[in-house]
Amino acid sequence: MNGIALLGILLVAYGFVVLGITVKKPEKVWSMGKIQLFIKVLGEKGTVLFFYVFGVAAIGFGIWLML
Repeated sequence: MNGIALLGILLVAYGFVVLGITVKKPEKVWSMGKIQLFIKVLGEKGTVLFFYVFGVAAIGFGIWLML
């Protein structure tokens, strides 16, 4: 296995973690300063949409790297 494929696997895993956190919105994570800044700038729906897009993009890029 080469390094690029490993990076792809890690990106896919990271994308699923981001999507899981976005769906469940755990209080400890959702109240972090960086996420609260996102909520202040983008609003609640915008922040959720941003994380969905970011998670799907990480999964897509990870799959592309594994090919």
